[in-house]
Amino acid sequence: MPVQLLPETPSQTAGPYVHIGLALAAAGNPTRPEEIWNQMAKPDAPGERILLIGHVYDGNGHLVRDSFLEFWQADSAGVYDPVFDTEKPFNCFGRTATTFDAGEWTLHTVKPGVVNNAAGVPMAPHINLSLFARGINIHLHTRLYFADEPEANARCPVLNLIEQPQRRETLLAHPCEVEGLRAYRFDIRIQGEGETVFFDF
Repeated sequence: MPVQLLPETPSQTAGPYVHIGLALAAAGNPTRPEEIWNQMAKPDAPGERILLIGHVYDGNGHLVRDSFLEFWQADSAGVYDPVFDTEKPFNCFGRTATTFDAGEWTLHTVKPGVVNNAAGVPMAPHINLSLFARGINIHLHTRLYFADEPEANARCPVLNLIEQPQRRETLLAHPCEVEGLRAYRFDIRIQGEGETVFFDF
């Protein structure tokens, strides 16, 4: 007798279950004792402690107040650690979400070190980012680079895959100060004027 397989579930855009399951505080639910959230770096983490902040805008320029973001980065020495442990001073993976009121996301981390690509060429310090939001069937991938690293950015083999300089600008986080903290602002535009560059990998 042939095996009858169930059909694939139709794709859906990111809805409330993303927040209910992965962003408990954002959804107004009690958090778990061990949570993967926006505190990638503890106070004793080696490297330069930074705060990342930003908004997410749709194609009409409106704030997307229910987006969900995941981050993956090297530590300050340029090393990726695949093992997540809440006891570590730094974890290479983190999550956050835009707030329903102000529409702003935040992430506490360290500035990443230099990592070489597969060919051994140094890439500029960067953070890999995935965006989940309403209206998006498959999450979007991009990178966040630092505007105060102009020399490294000018040499970066990945950043220079983008031929138009004004498009490269959409991947730069700009220094700012938030309540005395060293911070960078990185706004994401899903569509329209100034659309953020997204990668297909």
